[in-house]
Amino acid sequence: MTYTLERLEDELTNYRPANDIEARQRESIVRFLARCRENGANPFCRSTREGHITASAWVVDPAAGQVLLVHHRKLNKWLQPGGHCDGEADILAAALREVEEETGLTNIHTAGGIFDVDAHEIPACVEDPAHVHYDIRFLMLGNSSEQPVASAESRAVRWMEFEDIPRCTTEESVLRMVLKTSHGGGA
Repeated sequence: MTYTLERLEDELTNYRPANDIEARQRESIVRFLARCRENGANPFCRSTREGHITASAWVVDPAAGQVLLVHHRKLNKWLQPGGHCDGEADILAAALREVEEETGLTNIHTAGGIFDVDAHEIPACVEDPAHVHYDIRFLMLGNSSEQPVASAESRAVRWMEFEDIPRCTTEESVLRMVLKTSHGGGA
């Protein structure tokens, strides 16, 4: 099923956050979408300067107990594959596109609706002012026997075992997704 703004709003309304932090993130996204409706802004477009909806994939191989992460070149952090929707409301299609662009993997399968949400500030850089990424994340299934290839946006990409991830990142939202999947919550 294709995502629309209305479907996203419905899923966010029914989405059950894992903790208080994620609940605040969800509310931030809901308020952002309401402001966009009120102002006639496209929440999926980079030109919406306050921020914009982004789409990510938490790609796991449950049999191997591994997750696919990229080392983001600009942010210098290990994160899940994801990025801009470029004006497209179908956030699931955008998440799948980002996995392919950032890792080269194409044999990825969606495992349901929204898996996680996060709102995080992106620091200003030469071409862009500081803004917020309102990230919608989907659980996807992959096979860790497939070797990913890093894109120009990344320093590295690799499959990691769940227990190794806390040694690579302190990102609360990444660690939250580890808990959701490594303790039977998602995969």
